[in-house]
Amino acid sequence: MTPHIEFRNLSVSYGGKRALGGISLTVPRNTILGIVGPANSGKTTLLKTINRTIEFISAAKVEGEVFVDGEEVRAVESVYALRRRIGMVFPLPVGLPMSVYDNVAYAPRRMGIHNKAELDVIVEQCLRDSVLWDEVKDRLDLLGTRLSGGQQQRLTLARALSLSPEILCLDEFSIAIDPVTTMKIEEVLSRLRERMTIVLVTNLTQQARRMADHVAFINASELVEWGETGQMFSAPVKAITGRYLNGEFG
Repeated sequence: MTPHIEFRNLSVSYGGKRALGGISLTVPRNTILGIVGPANSGKTTLLKTINRTIEFISAAKVEGEVFVDGEEVRAVESVYALRRRIGMVFPLPVGLPMSVYDNVAYAPRRMGIHNKAELDVIVEQCLRDSVLWDEVKDRLDLLGTRLSGGQQQRLTLARALSLSPEILCLDEFSIAIDPVTTMKIEEVLSRLRERMTIVLVTNLTQQARRMADHVAFINASELVEWGETGQMFSAPVKAITGRYLNGEFG
């Protein structure tokens, strides 16, 4: 079966400074890949190569290949169509200056969905999936930027889900969310795996252990090793992997 995502000898540099070197790994469809490693090891850079948002950084140079559904992402006919297929949630929330409802309905409207009843269903489902519905259902007209930081982060997740992406990339999604809500979102994401592939960057190794089917450990811009989650935590090939996953450094 063709991997949903595949990285082949991927290297990225910024102004000549290496951010990633020679990354090769595959992500099966309808699974969760957890990417762990110390800060500034290249995890976010790896995410940005999947939907080509790396191209927003003028100093970035990309070598190697990234495939989605067997097609090299830089060869796709429309980068905008590619990005509609790949939802992205970054660590800090970026709420659009419009109502909670319109934040979620924005992308579907841009895709030509204008029927109010249809939009209502999309908005409610996405807010439920982001564990936000019960908190905002009576104030959908409130400006999204008036929500708390944690609520805005969940609104960002709802917005990413609004186009039913086939791939969802999450970069430290729980950084601004309390532990109880984080656990609820983890439960939702585990169910969403049935209809999408999820790539999760996290500094919380136990979050990767709870959620991921496979774990990739990146250190100093290189992929140290990757494999099934149970094996990575119980019997990693490299000693440094075990030390990181056991919290000996970070």
